[in-house]
Parts: sequence; structure tokens; C-alpha cells
Amino acid sequence: MGLTLAGCSGGNGGGGGSDIEGDFSGEELTVVAAWSGAEQENFEAVLDEFEAQTGATVRYTSFGDNGPTYIQGQLEGGDPPSVAIVGQPALMQELATNGDIVPLSDEALGVVEENYSQDWIDLATVDGETYGVWFKAANKSTVWYNADIYDEAGATEPEDWDDFLEQLQIVTDAGYAGISVGADVGWPLTDWFENVYLRVAGGEKYDQLTNHEIPWTDPSVQETLEVLAELWGSDLVQSGGDQRDFPTSVTEVFGAEPNAGTVFEGDFVAGNITADGNSVVGENALFYDFPSINGSEPSVVGGGDVAVAFSDDPAVDALMQFLASPEAAEIWVPNGGLTSPNQSVDTSLYPDDVSRQIAEALTSAETFRFDMSDLTPSAFGGTQGQGFWQEMIRFYQDPTDIQGTMEALEAAAASAYTD
Repeated sequence: MGLTLAGCSGGNGGGGGSDIEGDFSGEELTVVAAWSGAEQENFEAVLDEFEAQTGATVRYTSFGDNGPTYIQGQLEGGDPPSVAIVGQPALMQELATNGDIVPLSDEALGVVEENYSQDWIDLATVDGETYGVWFKAANKSTVWYNADIYDEAGATEPEDWDDFLEQLQIVTDAGYAGISVGADVGWPLTDWFENVYLRVAGGEKYDQLTNHEIPWTDPSVQETLEVLAELWGSDLVQSGGDQRDFPTSVTEVFGAEPNAGTVFEGDFVAGNITADGNSVVGENALFYDFPSINGSEPSVVGGGDVAVAFSDDPAVDALMQFLASPEAAEIWVPNGGLTSPNQSVDTSLYPDDVSRQIAEALTSAETFRFDMSDLTPSAFGGTQGQGFWQEMIRFYQDPTDIQGTMEALEAAAASAYTD
């Protein structure tokens, strides 16, 4: 086998591409991921290029929403996939700890280090060994606004958190709610907390709280809740949020008869807006980055899908190197639906200004952290009616009870992390 890594021009200054010289004809690899439909078609086009360059055959299977169960079944049957692409860092860590997956080769790690920020590399590292290649990402630090309402009110994109509140007041004074929130379940509220916390406390504290190395009664949590209370306890927020689901909060801003000017959530809001059909992403439906707080550096809370290998077979290693190259992502990017965390991807290839802006905010962030609730035990961070979700709903309903909220969060975390 011979692999040569050649430079590949990219919109962010170029980076390590993967031109694979080596014949893997007759070898069959299996790749599993959650993607189906259009996403599957786009990813299969990526795999087709790898096949064309190497002669290998790659068979793709979608496991839908059952990734952990599917992979465990394959392992128990003695037939694990060559590569799995999973959306949960905790699952990657479990597979690594159990010895089910192999660390990246020196060559693959070199491609990753050339094309990814250290935060993404750290996120794929377990006990000092890097196991994963992040192929797809989500930016959950976007604030969406109805440009027609902002223009009517005379509001502008804010410079920082204080200016954010001022612009919401301008929208409110024009007869609309400044911002709509859908909080009938807790996950949109945990996203609020995570974005504010990352800006108030920084990445190191974020990691400590995620791992429950500091308690939820820490002063950094108090400061975050105080920032949120200033907004949630004001008349800038549309009333009835605890009875409103998230899609409706988007419709309240971008529907046929909008009642609010702004909604916060991730890049997937674009899909909600398009499905509603009354506003056009990139025209009157625009977004700005989640505001800086107290001079905080550009930061993004997000999610993503990471490729991990179950063997150190040379053909599998070649595929991991290919997935880490900008070339692989650049096959899918022009078709839409992929935000790549690879800093060397040519951002001019994104199909529209909004998707390009989302990607550039993600790759240029000085600090990136994965969605905290996805990193904590599910009993705390991912279960409706309890833990992080439920306590944030209670706090949304009564933003004055900062101390009680911290104590309740700490009690829930203490229980979940010891179970």
C-alpha cells in the first residue's frame, strides 16, 4: 500500500488533501451511520470517490436512530463494521475504552492535525489517543431573526449581549415580542444555558461542569443563571413559552403572521423555516452569531458525527485519511445539508450565503464545545421530565429562583453521575 498526501486548496487557507495511491481492489469495507434519504445519497457519493481512487468496494448501511444498539449487535455477532459514524462522543469513548475501535494511525492523525482545530481533535481523544475523524458538524450558536421586522423596527444585528437586549427592546417597542422561546420541553433551554455558560465561564470550566468536577452550585453557574434571568424575566420574551413547542417558536417569527422578531437555536432552524414556507432563508430569514458576553471570544456550542475505525486494516486506514481530507467533504458540501468542521474545506463551495456563514462561524470559533447535555449521563442531560431539562423549565417559569435552581441541578447531577 502506498498513500501520498497532497496539498489541496481551501477557502480557509488550504490544507491537507488525500490523493490515495494504492490498489485495494478486491477489498470490501463496510460503513454504518445514521444518514438516510438525501444525506445517504450525498455520503455515498463521497464513498464512490474513495472507491474510484482505491478500487475498494464500500458497502453503506443506515442504522437510523439505533446506532448504539446496532453497533453493539454487530460486535456481539463478531461482525463489526469497518467504520462507524456516530453522533455521541460518549459512545465513541465507550467503544474506545472497551477496545472495540482502534486509534488513528500516525498518517491519519497527521491529516486530522492539518485540517482540524485542537478542540475537535481533543473531542475525538480518549486517554491520550485520538480515535475519530469529525465529518459532519452542527452549529448551535445561531440567533435567527426576521429581517422584515428588524427593518420595520429599526433594529440591527447586535455587537454583544448588552446590545442584544437593546435590539430586542427596539423590536418590542415596535409592537412585536423581542424573542420567542419554545420551552414545553427542556432541550432548547439547555442550549441557552450552554451558550451563555461557555461565554461566561470559558471552555475549561465548561469541561469541568460537563464532567461534574465542579458542582452546579459553582459561582459560574450562578452568573450564567443571572444572565439568563435578566432576559427570561423581562418583557422582551414572548409570553407562554413554557406551553409552546420549539417549531411553533420558529413559526412565531417566520410564519404568515409573525408575532416576534427573533428566535434562538441551531443551524437546523433553517429547515424549520423552509418547511413553514412563509419566509425565505437568506432573504428575510437571517441569523447572527450568539452574542459575546463580557468580551468573550468567538465561541460555538455544537454537535457532530465522528468516524471511528474497528480495525487497523490498511484499506480502512486509507478511508479514515480520506474522510479527514477537505476533498471528501467538498463532494457533499455543494449539495447542501453538510456543515464541515474541517478548516481546509473551500467555503466558496457552500450552496448559499447562509450555509457558508454557518460553516465559517463554526470553523473560525476560537472555542468549540460539544452540546453539554449530550455529554452528560442521559438521566441528567437527556431525559424529558427530569434533570437538566426539567430544572431549566422550572427556572424559565421562575427566573428569580437562582439558588433553588442550582441546588436542584446539583442534586440531579449527583444522582445521575453516581448511578
